[in-house]
Amino acid sequence: MENVAVVGASPKKDRYSYQAMKALEKKGHNPIPVATARLEVLGRKAYPSLAEIPEHIDTITVYISAAHQTSMLDEAVRIKPRRIIFNPGTENHTAYTQLRQAGIEVVESCTLIMLSSNEF
Repeated sequence: MENVAVVGASPKKDRYSYQAMKALEKKGHNPIPVATARLEVLGRKAYPSLAEIPEHIDTITVYISAAHQTSMLDEAVRIKPRRIIFNPGTENHTAYTQLRQAGIEVVESCTLIMLSSNEF
């Protein structure tokens, strides 16, 4: 089981971040919502930032635009997850070199497709 931080988690059922939370849970992972405007998502405590999550994070899956990623990326470098998945629409090519230099795998893909095709 992986601890997966879902950055931009939403309680709205039509959002991909919500669907990813459900799919991660169904596949036996521990989705941890990261959302500044939420106290919880799917009955799980939401954290306003990666730095406040008490568990070690294995994977970060990103659902916020590049324009809103600066502090999240700085925190990611500090907590050193194994990988960060940039879902469609969240790509941030200027950050990839810094992340790779920190030893973090960078993946441009859709978490939902990765989970459904057993590539997660």
